[in-house]
Amino acid sequence: MVYSILSSHMESKRLSKALAAAGIASRRACEEIIFAGRVKVNGQVTKVPQTPVNWQMDRIHVDEVLVTSEQKKVYYMLNKPPGYLCTNARPGKKPIVLDLFPDSERLFTVGRLDRDTTGLLLVTNDGHFANEVIHPSSNIIKEYLVKTLQEIEGHHLETLAEGARVDNKWVKPVSVTKVRRGNFKICVKEGKKHEVRILAERAKLKIVELTRIRIGGLVLAQLPLGEYRTLSAQDRDCILTAQ
Repeated sequence: MVYSILSSHMESKRLSKALAAAGIASRRACEEIIFAGRVKVNGQVTKVPQTPVNWQMDRIHVDEVLVTSEQKKVYYMLNKPPGYLCTNARPGKKPIVLDLFPDSERLFTVGRLDRDTTGLLLVTNDGHFANEVIHPSSNIIKEYLVKTLQEIEGHHLETLAEGARVDNKWVKPVSVTKVRRGNFKICVKEGKKHEVRILAERAKLKIVELTRIRIGGLVLAQLPLGEYRTLSAQDRDCILTAQ
């Protein structure tokens, strides 16, 4: 197996940025890979993501695998089923999202949904695209449909709208709307781990089902559970531009 990387003549790039452009992982994940000592530049372990590299002159290895020329970028939207983990490193024998893709060697998920959360998940090999979607500065809205044990009442919606403390930061949803008995929709921008579950817990609501139904302007629609489809250029644009 040979990793591929974008060659740009004699231009130097930061190591983390170059690896992300190659589709090794998102830029944040590439930084973690570098910090972990898994990257060598000209035979030497390099733990500094800002290291300038030149693909005409330098030899780059990730996990002892040589990185060479550019690969074809692919983009998918998946309706994630419950029970699957968003990771490339399999924990024991537990199923991971990439098991759903026949050719998943170079793919990774854009952000994460927890094991029991279903719905819209992006999968790609384009680190730059992934970084654009998950970076806080993009302010991309994610919408979830939440089914609860309790009937949704006015005081629940008020408490949800007040927000909650997540990772030592007080976060508020963009909007909260009752859909029908025991169901509400919630839009968030923060993207904190377990954010929607923590908001529901503070409102004393027990979640039965949690499904992400929209990222930016991209809607899950009728994609069957466990199925995926290729994203068009228009799809990718509406993720980043439509709020």
